[in-house]
Amino acid sequence: MKTTMKRVAMLSVFPIAAATLAGCATQVKSLPLAAAASESRGGVPVYFGERNHPAVKTDLGNVSYSVRIARKVAGPDEACREALGEAVGKLRAAARERGANAVIDIGTRFHSSGSNSSREFTCGVSPSAAAIAVSGKLVVLEAN
Repeated sequence: MKTTMKRVAMLSVFPIAAATLAGCATQVKSLPLAAAASESRGGVPVYFGERNHPAVKTDLGNVSYSVRIARKVAGPDEACREALGEAVGKLRAAARERGANAVIDIGTRFHSSGSNSSREFTCGVSPSAAAIAVSGKLVVLEAN
């Protein structure tokens, strides 16, 4: 009798544990890029995906960065946008350090899900954090 009760008790715990863990899962999101993401803050414009840009004068190589931020009280979309902003800031800083005047062909990803789009970006978000990886090419563009 005790063995049967133990089995029933153990079997009733599994659905509760599974439901709890399901609420903690990371969600992969594709969100629209805001116009602000492409502005040339600090003199370094960024070009996501295949977005048109002036001719490349000098290619200074590829860079990539990963960013993970705590969610605080922000909703998932806001947290992803904050992570994207921080990651793009790292791309711009790398461009300034290496003498580039732009970052082109920017792609975003979270683990194996990614985007090389000029209209949207990919991010991972959980109840506690948002994470994104960005990559791009540092270049010197010809003046318009």
